[in-house]
Amino acid sequence: MKSDRLLSILLLLQTRGRVPARELAERLEVSVRTIYRDVEALSATGVPVYAERGRHGGIELLAGFRTDVTGLTADESRALFILAAQGAHAALGLDAALGSALRKVMAALPAPHRPAAEMTSRRVLVDATRWKGGPQPAVDLDVLQDAVFADRRLRLRYRHSGYREARTYTVDPYGLVSKAGVWYLVADRRGRPQLFRADRVRSATVLDDAVRRRPGVELADAWEVLRREVEQRPGGIDVTVRVRRDRLDLFLRLMASSLVSLPGEGDAGEGEDEGREAADWATVHLSLGVVGEARQLLQFSDRVVVVSPPEVRDELARAALSVTALYQRVG
Repeated sequence: MKSDRLLSILLLLQTRGRVPARELAERLEVSVRTIYRDVEALSATGVPVYAERGRHGGIELLAGFRTDVTGLTADESRALFILAAQGAHAALGLDAALGSALRKVMAALPAPHRPAAEMTSRRVLVDATRWKGGPQPAVDLDVLQDAVFADRRLRLRYRHSGYREARTYTVDPYGLVSKAGVWYLVADRRGRPQLFRADRVRSATVLDDAVRRRPGVELADAWEVLRREVEQRPGGIDVTVRVRRDRLDLFLRLMASSLVSLPGEGDAGEGEDEGREAADWATVHLSLGVVGEARQLLQFSDRVVVVSPPEVRDELARAALSVTALYQRVG
């Protein structure tokens, strides 16, 4: 729409100062002639805009002219104030900056939009952390940010899950991603994308070497590849369990990442007595990476029974005996 284009020209000139007509035309995907017609339209409405021709010419607003027009719709205004509740900016050290920016946006909003924007910040809260996720370790993102924004390589001391000792890697960072309250560094290692949890980084050093990213690959591209790998990674072990129905909802929430399918109806046995007993249980199928992951089922005590495979039952039995022996010793 022409009105949107006129507003875009006005905001670009207010932000950039003098801008060549050809650059405006390319950014707004119109002809140079259309840009000059739009400039005439702006001038006709009282906006002090003028064009200078020549090698160093361009289109410019009269010095000192400012407008409080933001161009934001009511929905766009509300979206910005919901963004303020997400919390990722705090970990990046931008809490105060975002608050200041939103105050400026509020002051510049058209008067009819201000009540809705203010109400949104009081009525909508976004908490990205998972229930019962436990206390999260403090994460220092400063060095990681420095490397990301300076386009420099990073040397990491990084401890993988299940390992006590940290390993040293030299990586080429694409950027940082916050996923369900957990920060990840997305980087290439030896030309292949890899995820590094920020809370497992033991130390990080920004190198003098320029980053060596794969041509044409952006953060969103690398993240999409890694996200699909995690979500589509096949589990190593198919496990069938029976869950007491009074704990089924809790079980499904806590084991969501390992679920293969939701429990179906008709789990009852063949006989009448067996049917009454089995009706209290639901059959659930899980996919686990290794046998040791099954130990998390112990948190459900006798409310979960492993049906198969036998090696998982044996693992849980060993774990239960180990816990029993421990308490006998300390008792």
